[in-house]
Amino acid sequence: MRAALELAAAHDPRIANQRAWKVGLAALPDAHRARNVMLDDGTVRGIVVAAYDHDRALGLMVEVAAVTGARLSQLARLEVGDLQADGSEPRLLMPASAKGRTRNKRHERRPVPIPPALAAVLKQEATGRLSDAPLLLRSNGERWGHGRSRHHRNDMRAVVEAAGLDPDQVTLYALRHSSIVRMLLANVPIRVVATLHDTSVKMIERTYSKHIAEHTDAIARRALLDVSQPSAANVVALKG
Repeated sequence: MRAALELAAAHDPRIANQRAWKVGLAALPDAHRARNVMLDDGTVRGIVVAAYDHDRALGLMVEVAAVTGARLSQLARLEVGDLQADGSEPRLLMPASAKGRTRNKRHERRPVPIPPALAAVLKQEATGRLSDAPLLLRSNGERWGHGRSRHHRNDMRAVVEAAGLDPDQVTLYALRHSSIVRMLLANVPIRVVATLHDTSVKMIERTYSKHIAEHTDAIARRALLDVSQPSAANVVALKG
């Protein structure tokens, strides 16, 4: 609603009371509190296996989501030409999400590394298709998406249940959260994590502060002074 009002004010010079809705639509207390589900690597692998068992096309999409941490809207816009599978460092040129204020991000792409095994599978799946054709397709040949007819939510609920998890808690987006936390705990710089996941350092710090704190705690402990430790053998106390 606030975005719609801001847009209207930008196009209509008669609107001069922007402060009214900036006050009236101020953020609610605790509105940005994160309620995300983070999964360990073993659980993520279990979801990927269950997705492949449910449907191969779904399994491939879920694996790419788990590896890259990309949103479904980004995965759906991947094209065959975005796959760089040759060489020792394969990657996907991931489309930007087009979220936020910038409106010229539709064709923006950023390189995201992927394992060679996944690159080989994607290359095989893309054989014979044009470079501008969708890279990831549903089993019926259609592009992935959020429409009601796509049923990816129903499929994911079945997959999550098969993996022994609660589908009301664990969704496809949990793979994104888990990917971000995995990189943070692997000491990947936050700026790099933000770029790879098409988000901002500020948003990561706000949403994943607990996990950042856990990581920095482990780093800081290596530099702690422990006065209870005995003196080294070559240290001699001065007399007097």
